[in-house]
Amino acid sequence: MRFRHPDGSTVHLAYCTNVHPAETLEGVLAQLRDHCEPVRIRLGWERLGIGLWLARDAVLSLVRDPGALRLLRAELRRRRLEVVTLNGFPYEGFGAEKVKFRVYKPDWAEPQRLKYTVDLARLLTTLLPDDVREGSISTLPLAWRTSYSHRSAAAARRALSSLVDYLDAMERSTGRSIRVGLEPEPGCIVETTADAIALLSDFDPFRIGVCVDTCHLATSFEDPATALGELDTANIPVVKAQLSTALHVQEPHIPEARRALAAFDEPRFLHQTRVRTEAGLRGTDDVGEALGLGGLPVTAPWRAHFRLPLHAVSAGPLTSTMPVLKDCLAHLIGGPAARTHHLEVETYTWQALPPSLRPLDRAGLIDGIAAELALAHDLLTDLGLKELP
Repeated sequence: MRFRHPDGSTVHLAYCTNVHPAETLEGVLAQLRDHCEPVRIRLGWERLGIGLWLARDAVLSLVRDPGALRLLRAELRRRRLEVVTLNGFPYEGFGAEKVKFRVYKPDWAEPQRLKYTVDLARLLTTLLPDDVREGSISTLPLAWRTSYSHRSAAAARRALSSLVDYLDAMERSTGRSIRVGLEPEPGCIVETTADAIALLSDFDPFRIGVCVDTCHLATSFEDPATALGELDTANIPVVKAQLSTALHVQEPHIPEARRALAAFDEPRFLHQTRVRTEAGLRGTDDVGEALGLGGLPVTAPWRAHFRLPLHAVSAGPLTSTMPVLKDCLAHLIGGPAARTHHLEVETYTWQALPPSLRPLDRAGLIDGIAAELALAHDLLTDLGLKELP
C-alpha cells in the first residue's frame, strides 16, 4: 500500500513473506496465490505491498531463467501485489524445524553472501513497479558475534565495498537505484545503532545504510529518538524500517511472569533476551537461558526477541513493546519530512507462538496478517499520511 507523506513523497507499506516458508520459485508463486492475494482481498485494498523473501534456490531459478522472472513479475501484477523491498537476511532454510543460529549464515565474510545480495538487487530492478525507481534490501548485520575474527572483519568490509560498486553499476545500466540496509540485531557484530554508525561511516550513504527493526531496537532498550538522532548526525540513512514488537516482562521475578515467558521458549527461532542494569545491558542468547539457573537478574524488566503480532492484546504479566514501535514510527514518519519510505511489517513467528495464540489454519493466518496491516495503516494515517489509490 502507498501513502502520501505531508512532504509530498510516497511511503510504501508492505508485509514480509518470510512468514510463509518457501525455498523454490514454485513455493513463492504459491505464497502469492494462497496468502498474499487473500490478505489483499481480506483488507479490501486495490494494491498490497509485500516484502518478498527469496531463498537462494528461488533466486538462482530467477537469475538463470528470464522466463521465470517474467512469470513472477506477471503474477505480482495479476494479483495486484507490488514489491519495492526484499528481505535479504535469511539465505535459506528459514522454514526449517530448527533455524536458530543458521539464519546468520553465510555471513558477510563469506563470498556467498555478496553474490546472493547482488543477485537480489539485480532481480529487484526488474520486480519494481514501473513508476518506482528505488528499491531496498535488508540484510544481516555482518555476522553472529562468535567466530568472527579480524580477518572476517576485513573480508566483510571488502564485500560491502564491492557491493557499493555493483549497485553503482546497476543503476547506470538500469536507471534504478537499489539500497541495502544492515539490520542491527542483539548478539550480532552490529548489535546497536552505535555499532552501525561505527561500521558504515566510511561507506556511500546513497547505497548502504541501516534497516531499523523496532523489535531489535526495543530488545536492546534503545531509545528511538536518540538512536535516530545519532544516525542523522552521522549521515547514515534509514533505508527501510521493519515494524515489529518484542516481548516485555515488567516483573520477571514473579512466578506467574516466568511461567508465561517459558511458554515462548520454543525450538525454532532464536529469542535473545536482555535486561538493562546499572552496570549496563546484560543478555542471553535465548529465552531458556534467561530463565535458567544463573540467568538474567530479575530486578529490572526483561525484553525478549520474540515477535508478537502487532495487534496482540496484552494478557497477564507479559506485554509487547508497541510503545517503542509507535515512538520510532513517529520519529521516522511523523515529522515534516519522511526519514524512510519503505516500511515492512515483519512477524514471522506466527507458527512459533504458544498454541493458544497460534492461528488454527490458513484463514486464521490471513486474518491475522490483515489485522496487523490494518493497524499499521491506522498508525500511518494518524501521523498525517494519506492513503493513495
